[in-house]
Amino acid sequence: MTIHKEGYTSIALSILLIFIMNAVAHYYWPDLSILKWIIYILSVLIFVTVLQFFRHPTRRTIVNTEHIICPADGKVVVIEETQENEYFQDRRLQVSIFMSPINVHVNRNPISGIVKYFKYHPGKYLVAWDPKSSTDNERTTTVVEHETGIEILYRQIAGALARRIVWYVKEGDQVQQGEQFGFIKFGSRVDVYLPLGTDVKVSLGQVVTGGITVLADVTKTTEVEG
Repeated sequence: MTIHKEGYTSIALSILLIFIMNAVAHYYWPDLSILKWIIYILSVLIFVTVLQFFRHPTRRTIVNTEHIICPADGKVVVIEETQENEYFQDRRLQVSIFMSPINVHVNRNPISGIVKYFKYHPGKYLVAWDPKSSTDNERTTTVVEHETGIEILYRQIAGALARRIVWYVKEGDQVQQGEQFGFIKFGSRVDVYLPLGTDVKVSLGQVVTGGITVLADVTKTTEVEG
């Protein structure tokens, strides 16, 4: 277990805040032991909360070209057919994973392949479970072409608390399944858009682990009328 590089600044700021809080308490209220103990406890809670948010556990992804793996830790909140209008301009199967503030917020490539499309969109900060967050919130869109020719789109979406999305990919990059492609701070969501008929391996409400849980089988599809 290590601390993610995106957390260094936030951790430094939290230490500065803790130092100021304790210095003020000792200077202005040196005899109020109860108040100082409240500040001590609050200081520990702030520090532990920030540390746990930026934790970066070691994950060993079993690379499998037949699988699409979960790009993030969290809970599956959407599995539905929907219209994807940014890149595909057609109907897709959307699977969404909500990351609460207590989840690991490292985002990982669900498949290996070539980044065919990438775009950052500034936007709003609606709660991550709002259906409009997929199109209105600050977000990134990445499309990776699998070796079979199938294209998978995944989207980082900022939530009401998340105010910064970080990404490490660009068009033309060769990406590896399970490697980091980004990070979202303080609560967020990742949407994955699959071809209709894809064999989804997760269910609504399921708790999943990024880089480990198999999201779908890219080689097994069912016939879809339309």
